[in-house]
Amino acid sequence: MDKSLWIIWYDLPEDRRDEYLTWLHGVYMPRLLERPGIVSATHYASEHQPPQTGKKKPRRHPPAGSVPDGYHYILIVGATNPHVFAQPVPRDYHAALPAHERALLALRSGESMNIMVEEARIDGLDAANRTSALELSPCIQLGRFLHDDDEELLKWYAQWRMPSMTAMSGCVGIRKLVSVAGWAKHAILQEFVSLEIRNRNFVDHERRNHPEKAEWSEKVTSMVLHGPGSPTVACRIASLVKK
Repeated sequence: MDKSLWIIWYDLPEDRRDEYLTWLHGVYMPRLLERPGIVSATHYASEHQPPQTGKKKPRRHPPAGSVPDGYHYILIVGATNPHVFAQPVPRDYHAALPAHERALLALRSGESMNIMVEEARIDGLDAANRTSALELSPCIQLGRFLHDDDEELLKWYAQWRMPSMTAMSGCVGIRKLVSVAGWAKHAILQEFVSLEIRNRNFVDHERRNHPEKAEWSEKVTSMVLHGPGSPTVACRIASLVKK
């Protein structure tokens, strides 16, 4: 039922954070779920992560200023299909909000968004831990990017990366997404039971458990142009699903 995701990355000023979050979680998100076709809204705060060890090449990012650089908060809105988000499109929806709510939205800095559709989905070992089929997990890793070789990327995700996640304890699921609107053409959403389990089982898992695949993965990931802060590790701070 949530085959399309509207994803917004942004930052907030610390001195207005509580005011904004009270409105977002108590007013904005519940109102979104009143719209036909929208089935969930989940808000995340990013977690600081040390650089991954053992990588041969640093991650590539677009030139400074060419893509909005916010990523400390991520709002993910699920819908049955991407045209749900065209009734109205996000900018028109926000323009029609009351002035005091537009002022709260204006607190977002470095804001960027994508409307994505699901390319593929695989359940992890811990998929049964979902409290609802529509609720995203307490911890996610979300990458957004362009790629130099989309055919090689398709092959790698289908033949290796996504199937490999089905054997990882603590993984709830993984979704590969492609864009309908927004800067990033691709996204990968990986769900985990908790931040602690993600850090213990996912970080450097390939080099520990499947070193024969590390060279291929290094080749593919070296061709990624990541959005700011990508891949972002984040923990859930609010969640609503349609009853």
